[in-house]
Amino acid sequence: MQSFSRGWSFLKQAWGMAFKDKDLLKPSVYALVVGMIVSVIGIIPLAIAYFVFSGSSIGNFALAIMGGILIFVQFVVTYMFSGMTVYLIYGYLSEGDGRMDKAWAIVKRDFFDILTLAAVSTVVNMLKSAAQRNRKNSIISGLMRSATGLLETLWTEAAYLILPAMVIDDLNLKDSMQRIWKITKENLLLVGISTVGVRWVTGLISFLFSAIGLAIGFVIGGGLSFISGGSTAISLVGIIIGAFIFFAFAMVASIFSSYTNTAYHTCLYIWAREVETAKAQGSSVQVLAPAPLAAALA
Repeated sequence: MQSFSRGWSFLKQAWGMAFKDKDLLKPSVYALVVGMIVSVIGIIPLAIAYFVFSGSSIGNFALAIMGGILIFVQFVVTYMFSGMTVYLIYGYLSEGDGRMDKAWAIVKRDFFDILTLAAVSTVVNMLKSAAQRNRKNSIISGLMRSATGLLETLWTEAAYLILPAMVIDDLNLKDSMQRIWKITKENLLLVGISTVGVRWVTGLISFLFSAIGLAIGFVIGGGLSFISGGSTAISLVGIIIGAFIFFAFAMVASIFSSYTNTAYHTCLYIWAREVETAKAQGSSVQVLAPAPLAAALA
């Protein structure tokens, strides 16, 4: 319960920053819009290829490649805009202002590193998907599904921390992974991860947003269909309005989750970075966490 309370405290502080500096939220909105466009553009040729080539070994291989490319592009979009959010939060905490021009310049500087991070995430995602598709009821298959599921969970958490290392300290993928491993091994991150239930809070609120959207959409859409008197046009309008309401709430939930998780891991990394610097300088003064995280750990 205390972990949930800490997560709620961080949530209020993180969104307090966003309300003071609206630029902090812009990348999350852009990521959602661009991601949807990429999905629509990518799914159309994928669907055509599925109907034309599925069933053959070559066709299945081609579909896997096309699907992998789409996943890779989605990761690139996600990491690009998350990287902008990271730098905006870093700028806000260190300078009192998160500037979009600086964030965009940093992302362009680190574009190749972001590509490598997206490539690894794509491989991890495809390994998990391949293991999940193997529905053989054997011990080895079960172990593979568990192992790849655990790998994806660990890598997702690692990527949240690798990205700030890339953006804030201008490190490549290898050096970022080494840095995160070092500060994790020295327990500089474990206190935040173990005591602040940000994932619980964001997960619950995102679920409630989506559930409310679904309920409102169903009531409005179903209500119009019910009172339509059998009119196909009115029923169709009701379904469209209901779907629009649901997706609008789901989009808000997505932006909420994206920004909150990025803010949390950015604050966590900044804190670990400052503690590491203080230890290297031999300082015995306790290093305070960034304001949103400090409020949660108080």
